[in-house]
Amino acid sequence: MFWNFLLIIFIVCAILCAVGFYRFVYFLSIGYGFAIVGGGITIMILSLANGWSGELTWLLVLQTLLFVIYGTRLSGFLLYREIKNAAYRKTLREATGNDKKLPIFVSITIWITVAILYTAQVSPVLFRFANGSTDSVIPVIGIIVSLAGIILESVADKQKSEQKKINPEKVATEKLYKIVRCPNYFGEIVFWTGIFISGLTTYTGIGQWITAIAAYISIVYIMFNGAQRLEKRQMERYGNDKEYNEYANSTPIIIPLLPIYHLNKQDPLVG
Repeated sequence: MFWNFLLIIFIVCAILCAVGFYRFVYFLSIGYGFAIVGGGITIMILSLANGWSGELTWLLVLQTLLFVIYGTRLSGFLLYREIKNAAYRKTLREATGNDKKLPIFVSITIWITVAILYTAQVSPVLFRFANGSTDSVIPVIGIIVSLAGIILESVADKQKSEQKKINPEKVATEKLYKIVRCPNYFGEIVFWTGIFISGLTTYTGIGQWITAIAAYISIVYIMFNGAQRLEKRQMERYGNDKEYNEYANSTPIIIPLLPIYHLNKQDPLVG
């Protein structure tokens, strides 16, 4: 199960997401991106130091680069949006209780929990190289899927920013947002689907399977929960807007083509 190596990754993730002690939402946002970058680099260092990669060093580099691109883009985008967008800063403060400090034991619990989650999320790559797997087809497929997820997230964030510049008071409904209301969350699911796929032919023993599956289910749940909270905020702000309701009632909320339009109970007059 390689608990000792998972512990090393956990320590790195915990250090990098400790920025959440400054503002607790950072545990799940900026610190999240930092932790994924650090976790990926740590796996590469461990693999090279222990001679695990062999002739597949190129694959190790590609998977590490994937984590670096993902985490850097995410944290960079969130930092830039918070610094440059006053409306987002206001929304962030309202969503976090106007920066109200959590009790220290609550912060520590969140910190440890998310560090464990981030460690589990990157674990498929550790398991592949620590197990000495030699196949490359499945991990390459996983890399392609994850790359598609990164591209989808990036394009969705860019399109939303562009639409908000034109009309800050309107929900983004054009381009990717015509297909699904939360394309960035869908992109996140696609990314981690690729990471899970990349380890399918290497998981050994119940511990590795449980770790990989639990991490994947958790991130999917978190994305659905995020979409639910976003919908709730939008309903509070645009619930009386006929155009918004027509859009929300006809556009899948998180998975394209899957006819799930709402994750909150709807008013029968508008739902």
